[in-house]
Amino acid sequence: MIVLSVGMPRAGSGWHYNLIHDLMKTTGCADAREIREKYRLQKILTEVNCNIGVLSWRRLAMVTLPALAGNTFVIKAHSSPTTASRLLSTLGLLRITYIYRDPRDAMLSAYEFGQRALAKGRPNAFSHLSDFEKSLDFVMEYVQIWEKWVKEKNVLVARYEDLLMNYDEESARLVDHLKLDGSNPEVSAVIEQYRPGANDDQQGLHFYRGKIGRFREFYDAGQKGILESRLGETLASMGYAI
Repeated sequence: MIVLSVGMPRAGSGWHYNLIHDLMKTTGCADAREIREKYRLQKILTEVNCNIGVLSWRRLAMVTLPALAGNTFVIKAHSSPTTASRLLSTLGLLRITYIYRDPRDAMLSAYEFGQRALAKGRPNAFSHLSDFEKSLDFVMEYVQIWEKWVKEKNVLVARYEDLLMNYDEESARLVDHLKLDGSNPEVSAVIEQYRPGANDDQQGLHFYRGKIGRFREFYDAGQKGILESRLGETLASMGYAI
């Protein structure tokens, strides 16, 4: 079986992935990085968190081969659901989680992350977000992806803010979705390891800022008006105050 951790960029998706990865390791499942090497999937599962990219038939077929061989492992994505992902989910070969964040905070985080990298001479995937308009266009693509994931069946949908503020409840929902035993000491240890503020030096837990609603301090009145115009109804559906 494949566990697919999908997330809006800059929405705690790395935190969520690492939490899921280590929870699944308590069952003795394979490390996705080892699966990537063993089955020569370096071009399919990229970056440190084994990001599959687009959930195409070809890509999912290639990662399904090790799953059919008896391996369970966790991979990551930021992309939309597809016919292929729905079929594998229906067949029980793919278990999916999805995490999102207030898109106004996500776009600000993406912009700042990209600009910090650019200033250090190491541009990243967000460094092209040089102004408010480009950042908004960027996050609107992922708002459209959010609209698709929340309509999917058998997907655990989580919000970054809820995971941050109501960690016990949200981690319990995740453990239940993964069909793990919450009373298992190893599971409890992983939950504590990834608790917000438990160990800010550990990879997977660190946030540069991560503050909820920080966009209100950063964007001016005109920019916040544009955000309200573009995102108003969607924000309400997501559970955020305008």
